[in-house]
Amino acid sequence: MIDELILKNRIKEARAEKGLSQAELAKLVGVSRNTISSIETGQFNPTAKLALVLAIALNKKFEELFYF
Repeated sequence: MIDELILKNRIKEARAEKGLSQAELAKLVGVSRNTISSIETGQFNPTAKLALVLAIALNKKFEELFYF
């Protein structure tokens, strides 16, 4: 059950679809490139606000980017 509750994401794939670098996406959403990298690798879970801003910036629905 614990493994099922690990938040995963498709940020890297969505970013690549838009042709954005980590630095470009970071600038769009107001965080550091390191933050984007940490989110993509699962080392950091974004706040609800940042997750929604990422979804808007990547033109995706929240549930298209984040899943358990």
